[in-house]
Amino acid sequence: MRNEGLGSWPARRARKTPHRTALVHGGHTVDYGTLHTRTTRLAHALRARGLRRGDRIAYLGPNHPSYLETLFAAGTLGAVFVPLNIRLAGPEIAYQLADSGAKALVFGPSHAGLVAGLPGSTDVRLYLETGPEYEAALAEASGEPVDEPVGPDDTCLIMYTSGTTGRPKGAMLTHGNLTWNAVNVLVDTDLIADERALVSAPLFHTAGLNMLTLPVLLKGGTCVLVESFDPDATFDLIERHRITFMFGVPTMFDQMARHPRWPDADLSSLRILTCGGSPVPTPLIAAYQERGLTFLQGYGMTEAAPGTLFLDAEHAVTKAGSAGVPHFFSDVRVVRPDLTPVGAGEVGEVVVRGPHVMPGYWGLPEETAASFADGWFRSGDAARIDEDGYVHIVDRLKDMIISGGENVYPAEIEDRLLAHPGIAECAVIGVPDDTWGEVPRAVVVPREGTELDPDEVLASLAGRLAKYKIPKSVVLADALPRTASGKLLKSRLRDRYGNR
Repeated sequence: MRNEGLGSWPARRARKTPHRTALVHGGHTVDYGTLHTRTTRLAHALRARGLRRGDRIAYLGPNHPSYLETLFAAGTLGAVFVPLNIRLAGPEIAYQLADSGAKALVFGPSHAGLVAGLPGSTDVRLYLETGPEYEAALAEASGEPVDEPVGPDDTCLIMYTSGTTGRPKGAMLTHGNLTWNAVNVLVDTDLIADERALVSAPLFHTAGLNMLTLPVLLKGGTCVLVESFDPDATFDLIERHRITFMFGVPTMFDQMARHPRWPDADLSSLRILTCGGSPVPTPLIAAYQERGLTFLQGYGMTEAAPGTLFLDAEHAVTKAGSAGVPHFFSDVRVVRPDLTPVGAGEVGEVVVRGPHVMPGYWGLPEETAASFADGWFRSGDAARIDEDGYVHIVDRLKDMIISGGENVYPAEIEDRLLAHPGIAECAVIGVPDDTWGEVPRAVVVPREGTELDPDEVLASLAGRLAKYKIPKSVVLADALPRTASGKLLKSRLRDRYGNR
């Protein structure tokens, strides 16, 4: 087998445990032998339609077996998988398709309307809708092995992460990056072959895919795929499938703890709960501890595939508020601007190095060069290290807002707001929110002689930004605070407008 990448995983698993269940979706199950067969047939079907090594193959749709089949089929061909966020608006999807140069788009029926409305300015030549059309393509395709050589340094997928310049950037993750990240998860969470994971976090996010699904499939466990998170349904799924492993953002776990079923729900099968996306509130940790459950928290970034820091169960309480220590095959420093390590308690920037860190951003050599220093990836996040070596994230240097586990970058929203004819200046900050942790708030300066309606400003963003990126409030201001050189002082904005 000349394929050393993710595309070979179904074949390698099928020769070891072909009859074990790999995926569950609705009432349908897929064993590893079948996953291998379907992945191989899809690879042949895509090749027959002109897809070749290095071509980008995008996927748009909710969690579904076809998502993973497309990922593995792309890897089988040596092609590059491009997962698309289903929460994005049409123009945002079109941009990522055009930027990646995707030649094929596999999509779910739920997004057929959006796909039909995409502009013709992309390189997409093959549209394949999951369902009857997809199944027919597999049925007529060959099941013979595809022996394409793929190495650890070959690009496996391009995962877009919002950029501070207003446009998302495509992080190129190699087969080696994803494999080493999965190994880190196996080492630090003690996964077993009988693991039954509930995958309700979206697969188009790096955590749902790389911190949960791929490590479980590598180990030979079972992934129960659901299209979206619902706290009531989650209790049913845990009991019915005897779920052992879950990942979620704090909002998801909080909704479960506040649900009427929480006190009496059967959670006895749960063994591992991992949480990321934003810090876990102490009261939430306590609520789960009362049920005999412990959070395994971490810190990561798409560019690191994403696991970087990890807080284990032993220190979940004594180091609450910490992001933990580096994963096994990860090196992390907190440094001053000159890259020298900070002392205990001193704030600096998080930098990371390891076999799980991306080689760069797709088509952006200058941004890639600026993101690395002496081989270390610069996260842009500020942190301090305590006397025991545990890292505490204290701020986001890039002004990123984390809303319900979604990364929201103000520059992207500000770019859209400035297109409004009545807005002269604007800035977006995060404000506290009981449900989502924090949400965007826009501070806008109207053009002279213009009377702005905040509701109309928000309505103007509909369809141009994903709903979670649209600010929940608009504040009108006479001017924005700036330095003498004209640089915006967001710290002053937060002080004045950052309360509820």
